[in-house]
Amino acid sequence: MKKNIVPAVIAKRQKELDEIFLKISGYAELVQLDVMDGNFVPNHSLNFDFHLPQGKYRYEAHLMVEDPGRWIESFGNRVDIIIAHFESVTTSPKTIQTIKNLGKKAALALNPETKIEQIFDYLDAIDQVLIMTVHPGFYGSPFLPEVMGKIKKLRQMRPEMDIEVDGGIKPETIEMVDEAGANLFVSGSYLIKSENIQERLSILYKKLIA
Repeated sequence: MKKNIVPAVIAKRQKELDEIFLKISGYAELVQLDVMDGNFVPNHSLNFDFHLPQGKYRYEAHLMVEDPGRWIESFGNRVDIIIAHFESVTTSPKTIQTIKNLGKKAALALNPETKIEQIFDYLDAIDQVLIMTVHPGFYGSPFLPEVMGKIKKLRQMRPEMDIEVDGGIKPETIEMVDEAGANLFVSGSYLIKSENIQERLSILYKKLIA
């Protein structure tokens, strides 16, 4: 199964978004767009009519919002993978079906305190699971190693599923997450706030088990 490091993008306006894409240009194939509404998490990001570079990347939208259905209806056609939080008040089998009806891959995200067993009934309907190793909403939140058990359990159940981990991914943590069974690794502040993204990506990839 292919392993991939995924830069995470937080932006409050188009100018900021454009500047981030200039930094990561040529260094990523999949980019995560962190969408925040200020309610589900206490921060705002990409809750404007944004524009993305076309033909250079695949995009996944990580919806840290109370009503993912509204965002999917407005912007879902701009991305390839849509990740709705299990904890969002409106996330349901209908949300997953809405994503599928757009021809997009559907994923569920779980906050650190959410038990993996709570999404077992959804696994046959989704393509990917995103497990948070931090409390979501900000770059640089502290890494929570106790979440590793969820990754291991899910990998045992779904050997071929894309399992993504988001939060605190850097050289000191990526090996632990890799050994637990993840194959997609979201890195926010470690990459985006760096002056040399290529160098930092190289460091992370060297830590992964071949």
